This record gives sequence, structure tokens and C-alpha cells, in this order.
Amino acid sequence: MRLTKLLHACVRLEKDGSTLVIDPGVWSGPEALAGANAVLVTHEHYDHVDVDGLKAALARDPELQVWTHAGVAGALAGEGTDGRVHAVSRGERFDAAGFDVLVQGEKHALLHPEIPVVPNVGFVVDGEIFHPGDALTVPDQRVSTLLLPVNAPWLKVGEVLDYAREVAPARAFAIHDALVHDRGVAGIDNWLGLAACPLGATFTRLEPGTSVDL
Repeated sequence: MRLTKLLHACVRLEKDGSTLVIDPGVWSGPEALAGANAVLVTHEHYDHVDVDGLKAALARDPELQVWTHAGVAGALAGEGTDGRVHAVSRGERFDAAGFDVLVQGEKHALLHPEIPVVPNVGFVVDGEIFHPGDALTVPDQRVSTLLLPVNAPWLKVGEVLDYAREVAPARAFAIHDALVHDRGVAGIDNWLGLAACPLGATFTRLEPGTSVDL
């Protein structure tokens, strides 16, 4: 399986001629959905789903399918989707274009007590990769690869380290990093090294467009 890091929290997974895209938000660019056979969306925030862009992709490609929680599914479903937008919740397992997907988690991390907490589901793909969306969900099963949020209004550095160590993957790749510019990049690299050190793991920040084989 090949993983390609796109902008912010979006990744592409490719295997056996199929492409699965996770969290194509407004910052990911229209090319994020090019050639996608299936899409997973963790939650409703614009940096994780471009609703208009995904609707347009569904209209263009009658084979494209999407899995997400009920709220986003309702926003995407409409004329022409023909049951291709699927609402899923914690504990469900399904096949998405040949990828085995297990749903984990239920809620977005707390931003502030005055801001309502929205639904958020994470996805374990092929028992190998976990994308938590905007939450620090520890998956029910051990995963080798964690897509690790590193910068967000709801996140502290200490939480990044503690979360990564609790999940204890063999490797992690930084996501949720679009708000970090040049001066912050070195700091993120240091945090990743600090998080990985006691695990003997490899935590890496990939530049958008970079691919790795897992």
C-alpha cells in the first residue's frame, strides 16, 4: 500500500489499482480527488471536507463512494448519489474499494466549553493505518502507522506526545499541519522525535505530495 500525504489532514492510499482518499478538505485542492474510487470523511469541518467539491466529484463519477458519519452523509446525499454516500459509526466495518475499514471514535476533541462538540469518526484501514480526524482516539487494535495531528486549536504539544506514545505505532506521519509555517516546522520535527524516542519508532513529517510505501 502506498500513502501520499496531501495538504493538511488529507491522505491518499493506493493498493491493487484502487485509490482511497481520507479527509479532502478545502485546503487539499481539487486534485486530491483525482482518480479516487472511495472517500472517507472524519467530520464536518471545512479543513476536512469540501462539501461542494465532493458533491461535484460524486456527480462526475457514478462509481465514487463516500463513507462518513450521519451528519456529513446528510449534507452530501442528494439527487444522483444513488446510495453511494454511507453513514457509519463506531465499531462498523466495511469494504471501501478493496480497503478494509474499521470505524473508531465518536466525537471531535473539545475546542471550548462554549463551542458544541461535533461528531468525529476515525478510520483504521487494512488494520495498518489509523486516521483519527480531530480527536485523540486510541484505536481498539494496535496499528503500525498513525496519522498524527500535530497542530490545531484543540491540541497542545504535550497531548501530541502522550497520544502518540499511548497508541505506540511503529511509525507515524504528521497531519493537520496547514497552519504551521517555516518557523514552526522545526518545532514539529523536534516534537515528533521526542514522541518517538521511548518507543524506538519513526515519526516523520512529510511534505505535501510525498509518497511512502508501507
